[in-house]
Amino acid sequence: MLLPVLHNFSNPLLNPKPNVILTVPIRTSLFSSLSFLRSFTISLSHHHHHLRCRYLYTRHHLFLLPAPTSSFTLLNLHPFQCVNRFSTSTEQLATESLSPSESEEKGDFSSYSENENDILKFDGDPGYLGSGGDMKHMNSPAIVVRELEELPEQWRRARLAWLCKQLPAHKAGTLLRILNAQKKWMRQEDATYVAFHCMRIRENEAGFRVYKWMMQQHWYRFNFALATKLADYMGKERKFAKCREIFDDIINQGRVPCESTFHILVIAYLSAPVHGCLEEACSIYNRMIQLGGYQPRLSLHNSLFRALVSKPGGTSKHYLKQAEFIFHNLVTSGLEIQKDIYCGLIWLHSYQDNIDKQRIASLREEMKQAGIEEGREVLVSILRACSREGDVEEAERTWLKLLSIDGDLPTQAFVYRMEVFAKVGEHMKCLEIFREMQERLGCATVAAYHKIMEVLCQAQDVELAELLMQEFIESGMKPLMQGFIYLMNMYLYLNLHDKLKSAFSACLETCQPNRTICNIYLDSLVKSGDLEKAEETFNHMYRDKVVGVNTRSCNIILKGYLSSGDYMKAEKIYDLMCQKKYDIESSLMGKLEYVLSLSRKEVKKPVSLKLSKDQREILVGLLLGGLRIDSDEERKRHRIQFEFNESSSTHSVLRRYLYDQYHEWLHPSCKISDGSDDVSCRFSTISHSYFGFYADQFWPKGRATIPKLIHRWLSPQVLAYWYMYGGHRTSSKDILLKLKGSREGVEKVVKTLKAKSLNCRVKGKGNVFWIGFLGSDSTWFWKLVEPYILDDLKDFLRAGDQSWGNNAVETQNISFDDGSDSDEPASEYIDIDNS
Repeated sequence: MLLPVLHNFSNPLLNPKPNVILTVPIRTSLFSSLSFLRSFTISLSHHHHHLRCRYLYTRHHLFLLPAPTSSFTLLNLHPFQCVNRFSTSTEQLATESLSPSESEEKGDFSSYSENENDILKFDGDPGYLGSGGDMKHMNSPAIVVRELEELPEQWRRARLAWLCKQLPAHKAGTLLRILNAQKKWMRQEDATYVAFHCMRIRENEAGFRVYKWMMQQHWYRFNFALATKLADYMGKERKFAKCREIFDDIINQGRVPCESTFHILVIAYLSAPVHGCLEEACSIYNRMIQLGGYQPRLSLHNSLFRALVSKPGGTSKHYLKQAEFIFHNLVTSGLEIQKDIYCGLIWLHSYQDNIDKQRIASLREEMKQAGIEEGREVLVSILRACSREGDVEEAERTWLKLLSIDGDLPTQAFVYRMEVFAKVGEHMKCLEIFREMQERLGCATVAAYHKIMEVLCQAQDVELAELLMQEFIESGMKPLMQGFIYLMNMYLYLNLHDKLKSAFSACLETCQPNRTICNIYLDSLVKSGDLEKAEETFNHMYRDKVVGVNTRSCNIILKGYLSSGDYMKAEKIYDLMCQKKYDIESSLMGKLEYVLSLSRKEVKKPVSLKLSKDQREILVGLLLGGLRIDSDEERKRHRIQFEFNESSSTHSVLRRYLYDQYHEWLHPSCKISDGSDDVSCRFSTISHSYFGFYADQFWPKGRATIPKLIHRWLSPQVLAYWYMYGGHRTSSKDILLKLKGSREGVEKVVKTLKAKSLNCRVKGKGNVFWIGFLGSDSTWFWKLVEPYILDDLKDFLRAGDQSWGNNAVETQNISFDDGSDSDEPASEYIDIDNS
C-alpha cells in the first residue's frame, strides 16, 4: 500500500493539489507514518512553516477537545512538531476522525450543552433557568455524515482533513478562495462534513460560510438537519440575521423549522438592541404556533410578554393584540399565568384610546380567583383607565385601596385623579388634588404641573393659571414649554394679546421655541393687526430649519395678507403652499380665487411632485445612513420608509425637520393634524415612480448597496445628514459613520473622502462598516459639515455626549486602535473584523 503525500508548493493555502507525490511503504503503525511526515514537513518552505506554526499557536485549543481518544492531546508545541499536526497521514486521519464522542459522529451535540442554557437566560423568570432552560427537551434532526475512514479515496480523506483544519483559521475572503479552489472535486457530502466539523469545534461562523458556499454550487441539495443545527447555533450566538437567513431558507424549501429553531430565533431577536427586532420576535412567535403547530415553553411566553410591556406606555399600547394572543396561548396550553402577566395586560388596556371595561373587569376577577392580590401597579392602571373614561366613582374606590397599601403613593395616581375630575369639569377639585400631592410628597412633579395648567386653562381661570405658571417657573423644574402652550392658547382664545406677547417673551427666556408656540404667537399677531411683526415672525420660522412652517403657519399668514389687501404677498404664500402641497382653508379659497383671477388667466394647481436640490442631497445622506426604500414586485413604484430611534435625542429633532422637509411627499395616513407637533418615529412617502433612481442605486433587489457613482454625490450636506441619521460621536469626540454595502463600495467612499482631505479608518463586519474620523480628523470633518447640521443639534453633537447617539450600543465595541486583523492581503483603507 502506498501513501500519497499531497502538497502544492506554489500555493499551499488555496489548493493542496498533488503536484508532488512521494510514495513510500506504509505500515500499520501510526507512529511510523507520523515519523515519516515529520521528516518530510521539516523541509517545507519557511513561509509555509511560519504560517502553520502561527495558526497552531492561535488556534490549537479548537482541536484539543475533551476527548480521551483524540491523539492531539499527546502532541507538544515544539516548533517543528507543530507542523506535524497538519500532516496528511491516512492513519492519523483515521485515528483522529475529528470526533470527540460517538454521539457527535451521529450529529448529536448534547455533549457540549453545558452552557447553552446560560446563553438563553432572561432575568426575572421565577422558577426557570431562563428562556433556554427547556431547550434540552426539544428534539432536532441528527446530521448524518460519513466517517473519514469510510471514504475509499485516501486523497479525499487528506483534503477534507486539511480543509477542516485550515478553514476556521481564515477570514471570509480567504475561506471562500480556498473553497473555490476545491470546486473540481468537492461535493455535497464533503461540504456537509466540513460544515459539520466547524460547528463541532464551535467555529460556527466558518460553518455558516461553508453552508452559504454550498448553496451556490450546482450539486447542492437542501439538508434539513444541517440547516437546523446551523441556524440554532447562529441564534445562540445572538447572530439573529444569519439565523433568520437560514430560517427563511428552510421555509422556502417547503419545510417547517424545528421547535428549537423557532425558540432560539425569538430569543435572539429579543436580545438584540436593534430597532424593529421586537416586531420580528412577535412574528416568529406567531408563526411558531400557527405554522409549526408548536406549544412554546412557559419561559418563552413570559420573555416575549415582558419585552412587550417593557416599552413606554404610549408605544406598548400598540402591542395589545399580541399580548392578548400570548395570554390566550398560556390559557389554552394550561400553563401557569403569573401575576406579572395579569398586571401587564391590565396596564396595556389602560393605555388604549377606547377602554374595554369588561375585559379589565374579567382580568381582575381571574386574578381574584387565582388568589393574586391587586398591587400598586394594577390600581394605578385602573386609575389611568378611569381618567380616560371620567369614571369618578371607580377612581375614588381605587384611590382608597391605594391609601390602604403601605408605602409611598405613586405620583401618577395624583395626575390620573386630576384627569378624572377634569373630565367632569371640576377644576377646583383638581387644584385640591394638586395641593394634596404637594403636601403628601413634599413637591409636585412636572407632569402634575402640566396637568393642572391644562385643566385651569381649559376652565379659562386666568388668575389661577397665571399663579400656577409663576409657581412652576420658580420651582426650577423643566420642561416648561407645555405649560406656556396651555397658557398662550387660553390668552389667544380670550383675545388677551398683550398677555400672550408677554408670555411668549417669557417662554423665549426659559425655553427653546418650537413651531407650536410660534404658531400661537403668529396667530395672535395677525388677529391683533400687527401684520409687520407677523411677517417678520413667519420669515424667521421659515429660515429656522428646526422650527420651520407648516400648513397652519401658511394659512395664518395668508389670512393676514388677504385681510390687509396685500395680494402680491398672498400670491407668494399661495405658490409656497402649492409647492409644499399644503391644504388651503376653505374659508380663504373664495377670496383667494378672486385675487388670483386679477393677475392670472388661469389659477395654477399644485405643481407636479419633484425633489429640490436640498431634498435630493438630504435623501442621499439618509440612504447612506440606513434609510430604507420599499419597492413593489415589478419595481415600478417605490416609497421611502423613514424610521427613527425612539430613544435618540438626535433623531427626535431630526424626524420633525424631515417630516416638514418631505411633507408634500408623505402618505396621507402619516400626516399629523396641524395642532399637533408629535411626529411619529415611523412615516413613509407615497409610492411613486420618481424614487426609482434612488431605489436602483441604493436598494437594488431589496438589499442595501453603495452606488458606483457615490463619489459624485458626497457633498458636505450629504455627509452632514449621514452623520445626523446614521452616525455616532464617542466620548473621545471621534466621529463614526455607519455604512452597509460591499467592501468595494466602501473603498470608493473612503477614497472620495481622502480626496477631500478627510482621513479616516474603517472597521467592517460582514456587510456593515464603520468609517471613523479620529482625533484631529474628526475636527476637520466637523468643520466641513457644521454649516448643514441643524441648529438645535450643533452644541449637542459637538459635546461628544454618547447618550444622544442612535448607535451607541452598536459602537461600544468598535475600536480603531489596532491594525488590520485580517490575515489576507488587506485593502489600503479597510480593516475587516469577522470575529
